[in-house]
Amino acid sequence: QVQLVESGGGLVQAGGSLRLSCAALRIFTIGTMAWYRQEPGKQRELVAEIHTDGYTNYADSVKGRFTISRDNAKKTINLQMNSLKPEDTAVYYCHADRITSTWGPFYDTWGQGTQVTVSS
Repeated sequence: QVQLVESGGGLVQAGGSLRLSCAALRIFTIGTMAWYRQEPGKQRELVAEIHTDGYTNYADSVKGRFTISRDNAKKTINLQMNSLKPEDTAVYYCHADRITSTWGPFYDTWGQGTQVTVSS
């Protein structure tokens, strides 16, 4: 089956940086990819998305601090997070809107999540 595998989360002090990566396994093509995050007791929210043509969109709270990028050949996306704040603490999830694979198309695919904790 297809998988989105995240890596790169961890604990960092405020003002520090982390880089998240998401690899799409066992797929042919992948559409828009994105990073979401979720704090306990809150709804999952969009952090950043990147389309196949490179168009990007960011949540207002991360503009100027986070940068999303993708490598279509390697079928990976990255999220470079700089100037991290305690309010960035959350579980970060990789998402793909459409994937094609040997097993057919998949829609709305999520990774397992990776914890990011920013201490003050």
